[in-house]
Amino acid sequence: MDKDLEQKIKGIFQQQKAFFKTNQTKDIEFRKAQLKKFREVFLNHTDALCEALSIDLGKSRKEAEYVEIQIVISELDYLLENIDEWAKPTPVPSKPHPSGAEVVSTITYQPYGVNYIIGPFNYPVQLTFSPLIGALIAGNTAIIKPSENTPHVAKVLEDIVKESFDESYVAVIQGGIEENTLLLSFPFDYIFFTGSPNVGKIVMKAAAEQLIPLALELGGKSPTIVHKDAELDKAVARISYGKWINCGQTCVAPDYIYIHESIKDAFIEKFKAHLNTTYEGNSLGKIGKIVSQNQIKHLAGYLDASPEKVIYGGNYDLETRHFEATLMDNVTWDDQVMQQEIFGPILPIMTYSDIDEALEEINNRPKPLALYVFSENQEFADQVLNLTTSGDAEINSAIIHVGSHFLPFGGVGTSGMGKYHGKFSFESFSHSRSVLQVK
Repeated sequence: MDKDLEQKIKGIFQQQKAFFKTNQTKDIEFRKAQLKKFREVFLNHTDALCEALSIDLGKSRKEAEYVEIQIVISELDYLLENIDEWAKPTPVPSKPHPSGAEVVSTITYQPYGVNYIIGPFNYPVQLTFSPLIGALIAGNTAIIKPSENTPHVAKVLEDIVKESFDESYVAVIQGGIEENTLLLSFPFDYIFFTGSPNVGKIVMKAAAEQLIPLALELGGKSPTIVHKDAELDKAVARISYGKWINCGQTCVAPDYIYIHESIKDAFIEKFKAHLNTTYEGNSLGKIGKIVSQNQIKHLAGYLDASPEKVIYGGNYDLETRHFEATLMDNVTWDDQVMQQEIFGPILPIMTYSDIDEALEEINNRPKPLALYVFSENQEFADQVLNLTTSGDAEINSAIIHVGSHFLPFGGVGTSGMGKYHGKFSFESFSHSRSVLQVK
């Protein structure tokens, strides 16, 4: 790395350390004023963000506004509306003091300090700025490293931050592995990472060496169970939306279908018909772009390993980075496509006759970020949720929970640690300090 760049990055970190010590970020009105300015600047860059998202990921204007921009604004407005109440000390009951004196117990909320936020490529606006506004509403400063895999978006994110904040408060550092390695060597007060489990291990190791608290938002193979009593039209439409949005590059996308054998054939026919109607028989170029040509080749490897199991789609264009919505049937746990999270528009289909056996197979593998079950039987759905573990879950729906600021979002085990969104963002980026006073 260029020595001047290294010194510049170190200087920004030191500036933020110094600025946090001034205690300005602990003032609630300061936090709100800064975020209101950010809101205005952010919306003024809507056109630039949509254009960059189209170039990097092939997102349509409608999709970019809905899943990237509006989710950030909705979250931000909710935080601004509630921060005064959340930041108040919380009274809790007290145990009697041995002397009989009066005891008052409260929980107060303190910002950690200088935060490091590492953004992903798949939702580079939402999954970078949602953690940022959580960090700022809690009173922290932040250094952001956007994904180098979406360079056009990363440049717009930097422009927004520069126009909104002084770099002693919030700064963007562009770069890849080298810059990230340098930043992870700094004594941050909190780290928030969104990305793959493999990189998550690197981040966690670096944090462990300095005992830095952190949140990891990772991923995994999120199962989708379709029971024999499911409403198939509803299941097909909702699974299809959750799978194909952003060309399958969604950490909570349905990774594979586990369907009761008695309805598999009917389900597949309805799924094919739905795809033919929605995309006029060809989804190539209509569901977004894969982030890189290397990832296209990786996804194509799944199909090349089991070409006889491809029952719909399977086409791709290496130059344009488009990949068709693809269904695979008669898949087993031994197939290559079932060895890791797919992160692309390939949907394997497996069958079960005994739900207990299916759940045992799921439970024998790493805990997923999400689990979906489609059934009109509440008792069955509750049984599935009770006998499995996942970061989050939905019944008769897919991926919608991510957009709710009323629900904590995050993984468990290899799919992550820590929760955020709404009040849970404030809590995630705050240290809950117990205060006991004897009168």
